[in-house]
Order: sequence, then C-alpha cells, then structure tokens
Amino acid sequence: MKIIDHLLVNDDDTPVTFKATPNHGGIYTPQYLVMHYTAATTTLSTVSWFQSTLAKASAHLLIARDGTVTQFAPFNVITWHAGKSQWKGLVGLNQFSIGIEMVNGGRLTKSIGKWICPVDAKRVPDDEVVIAIHKNESSKAAWHDYTEKQLKAAIEISALLVKTYNLKDVVGHEDIAPIRKSDPGPAFPMASFKSKVMGRENDFDEDFVTSADVNIRAGAGTAFATVAPPVPGGTPVRVLKTNANWSFVEVLKSVNGIMDLEGWIASRFIVLEQGVNS
Repeated sequence: MKIIDHLLVNDDDTPVTFKATPNHGGIYTPQYLVMHYTAATTTLSTVSWFQSTLAKASAHLLIARDGTVTQFAPFNVITWHAGKSQWKGLVGLNQFSIGIEMVNGGRLTKSIGKWICPVDAKRVPDDEVVIAIHKNESSKAAWHDYTEKQLKAAIEISALLVKTYNLKDVVGHEDIAPIRKSDPGPAFPMASFKSKVMGRENDFDEDFVTSADVNIRAGAGTAFATVAPPVPGGTPVRVLKTNANWSFVEVLKSVNGIMDLEGWIASRFIVLEQGVNS
C-alpha cells in the first residue's frame, strides 16, 4: 500500500474507501499511532457513527474483521479518537496522533451460555473469545479476539504510517487514558505488533510476562502439541522470535518443575512486565 496526499492507496493505485467524517480538527503533524477497538462487532455501525455529528468522535482508519479498510480523514487532519489523554508529556493526544480503529467487540459478557458484545448485543462465537487479564486490571475477563486478516492489514498499514510520518511509537488507548479506556485490550498482540511496525522484529530486549495461564506449544499454532503444562499468568518470558500471531519464548523461571522451557505461545498472552503491575 501507499500514502498519497495523506490518503491510503492500494498497490494498484486505487484509494481505499473514503467516508468523510464531520468530526475533525485542523491540520497537524502526527507523532504517535494509537490503536483502538470499536467495542462493536460490525463495520457498518462504526462507519455510520463516525459520519454522524452526534458522535463527536472519529478516527483516521477503520479496519474490518476481513481486513478491508475505510478512511475517514487525511492523515494530516486531526480526528477525535483519543479524548482526554496524555503520553510522554503531551496532553490531548488527538492533536498528536493518528488513530486506527479495529472492528472488535472488546470486553464481552455472558448471557444464557453465550458470549455477547454489550454495546451492540451481538453474539460472539466461542472460538473468537479470549479469557485474559487486562494489563491495567487484576481479574480475568472475556475479550473478543482479532482476526489474522485484520492484524495483517493493521501491521502493513501501521508500518507504512510510521515510516511516512516518522512516528515515535505505537500505543494503545489504554496507555494514554488508562482509567477510562481498555482498548485495544489483552486480545491484541501489542508486543509483537509494535516490534513489527516499528521495525524491531528481532529486537526483544524488553521484559515480558504472560498475561494469563497459557499453553506453550511445539509450533506456532493450536494444531501443535503442548510441550508442558500451562504456563501460569505473570511468568517472565523472553521473546526470541515471532511468526504471525505467535511468539517463540524462553521461560525465565522453573514452571511445574521444568527448567529451560522453550516453546510457542499466542502473542496476545504476552505483555510488557511493567504493564502487569501498572
């Protein structure tokens, strides 16, 4: 993909779908990229909401669950995605960041044995549900998973934005407004996502821990056998490499009496160590 005149363009030079939002500010120079979930399960509801003046909210891009992209404003125009927020001494991240929304139900509830998105009351299939502890919380909850196509599109676009606008970092809404917001949540593989987007795929010097009890496998996928009992939440690990939504890790302490344990863990269950205690 390419960026031409602050608009996202496909490889065949056709622009992505553009739906102008009335909810925007003036011209600015972005410094950061902020990732969000929509807290709703359909693309149409978010597109309609961002085109309404009643919303008083918007973002630059929306990435659907099938990977399709909608743009709402040029990247050099302020959108209203961050609200009351601060990061690295900056207050009000709308005027300092590009916002990407991912179609995702966020935190889920259970009703009559079914997982439900509380915002749009849509059912979420069991195989799209992740049970995990949010890095700003202490209890397990159910979260809507992200799709492979969605994450692939987000990585490609985000890396392009970082390169084009020389962005300093990628953060979540939960980082810049931790009391109010929980997106993109623990189902989003922020550690590996950031490494790929910022061009640090082989640079894993930061300390990570598991965010929940998680299986460790012989290969990058659920089809591979587990190599040990589940690794408990809060276990320190070192990420050695990544493959799609999976990370090959070295477990940094004895687990269930096993030393020098290595294997593959779904990246969404790995968070920065400082995030667990924040």
